[in-house]
Amino acid sequence: MLCVVRALALALLLLATLAAAADLYKVLELDRSADERDIKKAYKRLSRKYHPDKNKDPGAEDRFVEIAHAYEVLSDPTKRQIYDRHGEEGLKAHESGGGQQYANPFDMFSNFFGGGQGQQQVRRGPTSLTEFEVTLADMYNGASIDFVMRKRILCDHCRGTGAASSHDVRPCTGCGGSGVKVVKQQIFPGMFAQTQHTCDECGGRGTVIARPCPHCGGAKVVDHTAHYTLEVAKGMPEGYEVVFDGEGDESPDWEPGDVILRVRSRKEKGGFRRKESSLYWRETIGVDEALLGFEHNLTHLDGHIVPLKRKGVTQPGYVQTIKGEGMPRFENPSQHGDLYIEYNLVLPTELSPELRKKLSEAFHGSGHSSKDEL
Repeated sequence: MLCVVRALALALLLLATLAAAADLYKVLELDRSADERDIKKAYKRLSRKYHPDKNKDPGAEDRFVEIAHAYEVLSDPTKRQIYDRHGEEGLKAHESGGGQQYANPFDMFSNFFGGGQGQQQVRRGPTSLTEFEVTLADMYNGASIDFVMRKRILCDHCRGTGAASSHDVRPCTGCGGSGVKVVKQQIFPGMFAQTQHTCDECGGRGTVIARPCPHCGGAKVVDHTAHYTLEVAKGMPEGYEVVFDGEGDESPDWEPGDVILRVRSRKEKGGFRRKESSLYWRETIGVDEALLGFEHNLTHLDGHIVPLKRKGVTQPGYVQTIKGEGMPRFENPSQHGDLYIEYNLVLPTELSPELRKKLSEAFHGSGHSSKDEL
């Protein structure tokens, strides 16, 4: 019953999406010159990002339906041609005339990723994990950090076949295109054993390449420098893992794995230190300030000034707590932890005779004589 209700809701949602007539290329974040591979890659990335089972943000399900519809149209050469020429209205006229029904977005997602009933699970490539350092200020304020990463992608020229053209991919003569060779061996007169093994001529693929692709040399993949943006949220925990779905190395033999960035703050000598939502700072004061009090200004990670005030005596190692001046809380960035100030007393390396005399009089009275040689 739940499935029926969900299907009806999706149908209404899909009709509402179509009525809005959004630009399908913008829905997939593509240019109109995008090719089949670009469309597939965009759908793979965005459908994962906005799938309702993963993304609980308001509007994520609407976006998921839009993405499914855009992919359904743009991945079909006939529908894409009609849409490019006549827009959404022309596409709806074509589909209503042919009696076609819009695809269920969840079925499309399952079929695309090999999760449908009766289908074999798609083989996934390796997932890479990289330690990524940012400044503590980035974790405090939030930031968008651009970076590049080397990866392997399918060759644009041969689309991952490794051949110079489609005519250069031919059935293997060694196995007849089956990918396996059958070997018949005589055990003793009148009795034979039959075994099969992977074809050594085609590697089990059933096809061979007559002329390799000049762009990748038959390797099917090429090196590529990919550009990404890491969104650092305010108060992001140390070691937080950001997943870039399906951005691992590409291969015609598997679905790309994920790229995971484990985000940590860079160690900076003499700067703020962090422990969860708390911040720590070491402030240096002189003897006069430790005895008489002081007023200092501390520049925080976002540039605002935190006044540090002490009256009277401040003991070495004393820790002052300032409420609400720590890190933003990741689950609620409007709230902050606390800031802890540890005071470090620095003594002068030597005293002038005049200063020694004044200190001696202050501590011991005017009748006390100081010994400069000590």
